[in-house]
Amino acid sequence: MPDTAPAIEVENLVKTYAGVTAVNDISFTVARGEILGFLGPNGAGKSTTMRILTGYLPASSGRVRLCGLSVSTQPDEVKRRVGYMPENNPLPEDMRVSEYLYFRGRLKEVARRKLGPRIDEVLELCDLKRVRHKIIGKLSKGFRQRVGVAEAILAEPPVIIMDEPTIGLDPHQILIVRDLIASLRGRMTLIISSHILPEIEMTCDRVLIINGGRVVAQGTPAALRREILGRSTYALELAGDPGALPAILAGVEPTLRISATGEPDADGFRRIALTTEQTAELGEPLLRALTAGGGFRLRSLSRATPTLEDVFLAATRRSWDVRAEDLRKN
Repeated sequence: MPDTAPAIEVENLVKTYAGVTAVNDISFTVARGEILGFLGPNGAGKSTTMRILTGYLPASSGRVRLCGLSVSTQPDEVKRRVGYMPENNPLPEDMRVSEYLYFRGRLKEVARRKLGPRIDEVLELCDLKRVRHKIIGKLSKGFRQRVGVAEAILAEPPVIIMDEPTIGLDPHQILIVRDLIASLRGRMTLIISSHILPEIEMTCDRVLIINGGRVVAQGTPAALRREILGRSTYALELAGDPGALPAILAGVEPTLRISATGEPDADGFRRIALTTEQTAELGEPLLRALTAGGGFRLRSLSRATPTLEDVFLAATRRSWDVRAEDLRKN
């Protein structure tokens, strides 16, 4: 596979179940070594897409290639190059952790002389050494999730696909998995689906959002904020005549508007929210204008950065609005 070729290529992918379209003509690529966050509401088609990518489910139409190999015509070769952790990982209840990893390693064709050291390595990476001899059925949900992560990375595949890898984990365990995923950046290509959006934002290089089986947004979190929200928000704590504020704001940036005004507290300060279409930083010009003689006292000024959750909600809401409008016209 050439160094410049994408690790994953999806073109016009469609999957239907009994006439219901779960995945509707989606296309995207994932570069080698990239970590992609795969987002969408329940029923959006995320798990279906990931099962098709791994060869566990056939597509109705479209083209999918992993590491330059066709998933539809070379499924065995594709499965040798992908590690998959489904949302509800079907682990054997009666096997010990180390036994299961050895069993899976042999199925994945890891050489016997390499398998023992590699199992030790993944047990250390996933903080599982203390439970290596315990029966999987007696482990907590968090430990079982980490066994699934260990199995996915065991054979060091070039592509790893994880569906909700941190579900059921406590904050300490989430941090372990996050650090583990970050350590794989550049070495392996990862697709991670999760409803814990702060984890996606901290971990992933790029985000792809689908809704109703269609791609509704994709890009870096910063680029999506600009594309979808298209505005910046500032929060002030200010004492003075709010009626004089619009004229001052217009002098700083014509698109600056007051979006919310609170009641004054005992010291005369009120919370005021500003919005603007300008994405450049306006904090310093605002500070100068408000303190230059407008009769205002300023206690705080901060820029509110929209979260990935804000982007996700706006993107999915926009897609629902577009779909409703199309249905109305038809």
